[in-house]
Amino acid sequence: MRRPSLYSSSRSGRSGPDGSSSTAAAGPAPDPTAPGAPPTTARRRLSLTSPALMWAAILLLAGALGFVLTLGLHTGQRKLTQNDINAAVMKTLETQVMPSEYARAYDNIRPSVVRVVSYVNKSRLKDHKEGAGGGAGTAKPKPLGSATVEPPAKSDDEVEHGVGTGVVIIDKGVILTNLHVVSGADRISITFSDGLQADASISGVQPENDLAVLQASKIPDDMIAATMRSTADLGPGDRVLAVGFPFGIGPSASAGIVSGLKRAFRSPEGKHEMTNLIQFDAAANPGNSGGPLVTMDGEVVGIVTAILNPTPARTFLGIGFAVPIENAAAAAGLPPF
Repeated sequence: MRRPSLYSSSRSGRSGPDGSSSTAAAGPAPDPTAPGAPPTTARRRLSLTSPALMWAAILLLAGALGFVLTLGLHTGQRKLTQNDINAAVMKTLETQVMPSEYARAYDNIRPSVVRVVSYVNKSRLKDHKEGAGGGAGTAKPKPLGSATVEPPAKSDDEVEHGVGTGVVIIDKGVILTNLHVVSGADRISITFSDGLQADASISGVQPENDLAVLQASKIPDDMIAATMRSTADLGPGDRVLAVGFPFGIGPSASAGIVSGLKRAFRSPEGKHEMTNLIQFDAAANPGNSGGPLVTMDGEVVGIVTAILNPTPARTFLGIGFAVPIENAAAAAGLPPF
């Protein structure tokens, strides 16, 4: 019995014994295009493995997925309202402790504040006291006593004469302070915020505003000068911070407001009057002299120079005065704002 052919019907069969092909013997092949004709095996195989059909299915699935995602995002999106923003801000304020404006101002000015100590020789101390009359309110600073151990003096003949404050205004070691803090000193010592100690010399004075400009002999590698701000927009009620070394303790910060502008102050002896001063109520005491008066941004608007107290105690009663920074900067030869 003959085994049937395994070849596709599209190929001609082998010749029979009589020389006729098996296809011919089987009769004419049906027309695949004729109505009602069953599809061929080749046509079915082509339709299942066609790349076009596979890509069409992929695109259809991708389109369906994109439609679902778009629909989900559209239906889940909600308009952000002011109440949502307020709730988020309140949540942040409740969960995180924010520093006060005074704390930020102190952090900004602290690297530029220095401790100023003046020394005199013992041989001159007696003559100095006699010349000053020994009374309070003299042009020389009153000895305040140190709150910390002083560095060894260069000579046993030196004694501490006064303690004040200064502020670095140029990062090359140019420092502003009060003239009465360093006047008559045989040696001036500066202590920077990082603990570095250096001698300083007086490079300029402005007696009418009780200002002195110091030049430090050496400075920290990362010296930061204070930012100065014009007093043109300063007004009564503005918050300010005084930073210094009251009675040698510090650096200490005291908060207050500007009480007035263009004030005048006459020294207790009545020999000298300063004008165009900033009046403030932040606590200031002997030792704050020469320190900065700063805004809430930590920018210097004045140099603390005097307090008003009609009693001999010379303690703070709520009225302090500062020289506007425009005048102080002019003493250092800096251009006005």
